[in-house]
Amino acid sequence: MTGSEGYLGTVMAEVIAAAGHDVVGLDSGFFVGATLGPEPERPPLIRRDLRDVTGDDLTGFDAVFHLAALSNDPLGSLAPEVTYDINHRASTCLARLARDVGVRRFLYASTCSVYGAAETDEALDENARLAPVTPYAESKVRVEADLHDLADDDFEPVTLRNATAFGFSPRLRADIVLNDLVASAVLDGEIVVRSDGTPWRPLVHARDIAAAFLACLEAPRGAVHDRAFNVGMDSENRRVAEIAEVVEEAVPGCAVRITGDSGGDPRSYRVDFGCITRALPAFKPTWTTLDGALELAGAYRRYGLTCAALRDRFTRLAWLRRLQDEGRLTEDLRWR
Repeated sequence: MTGSEGYLGTVMAEVIAAAGHDVVGLDSGFFVGATLGPEPERPPLIRRDLRDVTGDDLTGFDAVFHLAALSNDPLGSLAPEVTYDINHRASTCLARLARDVGVRRFLYASTCSVYGAAETDEALDENARLAPVTPYAESKVRVEADLHDLADDDFEPVTLRNATAFGFSPRLRADIVLNDLVASAVLDGEIVVRSDGTPWRPLVHARDIAAAFLACLEAPRGAVHDRAFNVGMDSENRRVAEIAEVVEEAVPGCAVRITGDSGGDPRSYRVDFGCITRALPAFKPTWTTLDGALELAGAYRRYGLTCAALRDRFTRLAWLRRLQDEGRLTEDLRWR
């Protein structure tokens, strides 16, 4: 499992191991120390930059879960060439190496942001036009195409286009919409929306993403081979202003303030999640946006989240910049 020490990987490693599978992580270690609450248990780990993985690292495994990436749009836009180097080229190299050493199933964490600037309010299924608007989303589109080209009788790539994740993880990310809005409510007593509130966002809990990966791992070849699945729930397609209203319900006494400071957001899309539930009856997502907001508010209070930690430790761009400023990371995001 690449990215095993990240926001999703920390949760997913626990879920997959609890289902009876032996998990080995592979992670560069960028976010060790960016933890809220107790330090999570780690699976056995290969400490490796994704760009340096070799076939020997992958030999003997039945499946690869590929989660590792520079994982948000601001970071990708700051260093687009590094984003393509890691998110595209290294990801495709990983898949090719996995195929060459006999790994059968390759599960790839893509994103619903590949739909980008949707031209309709109709829910988009997996056959919809891809319209990425950021280097992050564009890199995901490129890897999806490469995986299709690599698929053969012995190599089974599966692409999971995750909706915008939410929910508590010890490796918290505060730069995703629900996690951010709940933090604003808990710390400031105000829910601040900096866009105009109109863009659509599909949302999905980190544990439901993990459940989707588990279902794809255990499914028969015919159900998943060389397929893409949107991962989420139809009911959790929400406009950003509506997400803020859910947070207001979860954190009583807060007020919503829509500033519009960041202007209109070109990323707006509703997504149809029917395909994965039809193909994989074992996958039953359960977490609503309200469930996640309540979980996050409780965790933020329980573990003493502060404004400084939110800004410096749990915002990916700020954390990596700090490592660079301290001379620990190079400009191309390698350890010194």
